[in-house]
Formats: sequence, structure tokens, C-alpha cells
Amino acid sequence: MSLEMLFNDPSAAQIGPPELLEHDLNQYFPELLKFESTAELAASSIIEKVRPEAERILNAIVVGSEPEAVATGFHSSETSKHRVAALGRGIAAAAWNIERGIMFDGIVDALKHHDELKDKDALLLTELDHGMARSGNRFVARELAERLGLNYAFAPVYIALQKGSGVEAAMEGENTLSIHGLAMFSKWPMRNVHAIPLPNGKDKMWGKEKRLGFLRALIADIEHPSGTFRTVTIHLDAHCSRAHRRRQMKIILDHLDTLTPLPTLLGGDWNTTTFNSQNSTRAIMSYWRRVFMGPKRVATRHLPHPERYFERPLFSDLESRGYDFRSLNNVGTGTLHYHVESIEKNTNLRDWVPEWCFPFIFWAANRVGGKVSGRLDWFAGKGIEAAGDKAAATIGGLHDQDGVPLSDHDAISIRFFLR
Repeated sequence: MSLEMLFNDPSAAQIGPPELLEHDLNQYFPELLKFESTAELAASSIIEKVRPEAERILNAIVVGSEPEAVATGFHSSETSKHRVAALGRGIAAAAWNIERGIMFDGIVDALKHHDELKDKDALLLTELDHGMARSGNRFVARELAERLGLNYAFAPVYIALQKGSGVEAAMEGENTLSIHGLAMFSKWPMRNVHAIPLPNGKDKMWGKEKRLGFLRALIADIEHPSGTFRTVTIHLDAHCSRAHRRRQMKIILDHLDTLTPLPTLLGGDWNTTTFNSQNSTRAIMSYWRRVFMGPKRVATRHLPHPERYFERPLFSDLESRGYDFRSLNNVGTGTLHYHVESIEKNTNLRDWVPEWCFPFIFWAANRVGGKVSGRLDWFAGKGIEAAGDKAAATIGGLHDQDGVPLSDHDAISIRFFLR
């Protein structure tokens, strides 16, 4: 087994209720935290104590249905109303990195009432916690499904050995189940739910935030009145090279090619930062390259347009395989924003970048008004067609009643028809 996907055992994969994710691995965390690499962990005697449980958790998918979600068959009069309405408006989807689900009540309110986020046929959400102190130790995916009346699927990606990085490490309380993952929601039946592993871009046992696991892509077929279509929730690695993100996407596309062809929507946080962030040295070199290119040029031409140059191979691969992204996104509109005066973002950044870099980072950002934005969140599709020129939206300014941002990412949405 490759070290970059340690604990991946397809034979251990299970799909079922939340009870699948119950475990007692926390007792081993103090000892696991002593290891400085996955290779060191793999060579240790403790590996066989944690392997069975870790593989069971990391290869599981939790699925659940809510009474308010539309049942199979469209028999009831209420279901028929749903069906007729859905046929007329096409299919609406949204993707959003909800930053662990920390601002849970505000996220629920936005998904229920915001004009650009409510009443979606599919929600592709990344960064959802289960039993993490930073998000109130709630099972974010299940509670979202309950509050929104949706069917859901949740795939773990990491078992977190610590409370988090940056400001998260100082949050009150202790983790319970210590699981982090990604999810998919729909009012319509979801079939053939499964996930595929994506190799890590850096050793997750090295650094300040130690974790067991690997990213995965979550896949399901949704039975919409217009026809069945496939959805894929994707979270590509942030702490890796651009070539590695391209490799992760290729794994997803290769897998989709093995499935029965269906109209397909890919969506999520692809972390197209344009940076090589495998480690602080590479990140610093990437930063200086952009300084020499000109901060203003990079901020206006490249960060919101990763498809133009730095991440172009990834997007070219999508198009060569028949996937459209240009008509399904507000290309050129950022979804993650950095401001030099953000205490929280600077605190988090200090976990990855040496202190001496900050004067240069501030200098570069101040050359463009103190704020830079990059497009990290995307849709791509095959066998689908955007429902007009204004079908794609980027939803920024999402705050709670006190003005606190609901996430560090903007949400994106799309309305489309099946070809």
C-alpha cells in the first residue's frame, strides 16, 4: 500500500448509518502525535492497533434520508408538484466550502433563505466536521440534512489527531470523534453512492496539523425528474503542487470513464491557488516568482484566472475529456479573499509560512490595495448545458446577523439542463 494513501482498504468500505463512524481511536492519539512522518508511523508497532479501525472509518460512507426529501417513484400529489416544478426550471446546484461548519446556524439560514442558495437540487459541500470541538462536536452533514429536509451522503477524509490549525487550535473543548470530510445533499433520491481515494500532496503526519487519511471524491447518481445525472463532490489538495492537483483530477476523470455514461456535474473546492504549497520553501519560491512577475499583474490576471497559465494543464485535461467549465462558472471572479488586516487569516498563515515572509506578503498585497482574490471553487460538466448566459453565480458577502463571515470561501451556483 502506498504511504500517501495509508489506511485505504477498499474491502473495508461500508455504506450505512452514522453508527459506522463510532470509534475508540482517540486513546491512541497522544502516541500517534509523537510521529513526524507517515513512514515512521507505518514502521511502528502501533500501526496494527489503529489500522483496522482507521481503515473502517476512512473507507466508510454515511447515507441518510429525511422525510421531507422527495421519495422514489413520484407517487404522492405533493411529489408530483415537486416533479412538475422541477421539469420547468431545469436543475439547480451549488458548491460551497463551508469551513468545517463552524458557523452552522448561519450556514443553515443561508441555504434555506438566500435567493442564490435555497431550493437546490444538489448541494456539493466540502469541509464538514463530525465530532470536532471547533464546530461544536456536531455531525455537520447529518444536522444540515435534518434542518434542510434533504437526503445526504458523507465521506470521511481525515481523522484529526488535533483540534486544528491556526485559530482552531485555541478553541475551547476537546474533539469527540475527530472526523473531517465532504458531503452531497439532494431532495431527490441518490443512488450508486461511492467514493474514490486521492493521494495526499504532502505527508499529513508532518507539521502542525497531524491527520490520518486522504482526500476523496464523493460520487452519486441523482434521480431528477428531468433524468438521472451524476454528481461529484471534489476537494483537491491545498498543500501540494499544481502537478499533484492535476494528478488528483486525472484519477477522478479516469474513474468516471469506467462508469455507465451519464450527464455529470463536478463541483467543489479545487484549491487552484496557482501556488506550489507542498512545503513552506516551495510556497516562498512561488511567492517570489509572483513578485518578479509583478504583484498587480498576478493579482488581476492570474489569481482569479488560474486556468490561463499556472493551473492551465488541469483545465486543459478537463476540456480534452469533454468537460465544459467556461460556461458553468463566473470565470475571473474570486471565491477566496485575503486582506492584510485579517487577523484570523494571518494567524492561520503563520502555520505554513515563516514569520520573516510577512513584511513581503504585506508589501505585495498593499501594491493592489491590500486585498487579493483567487478563484478556488469550480464546476465542470459533461452532457449538461448551462441554462443561459447568467446561469452561473458566485455568491459572496455571506455573513451571520452579527456580520461574521460564514466561511472563508464564497459559494458558487449553477442552473443547467441535461442534453
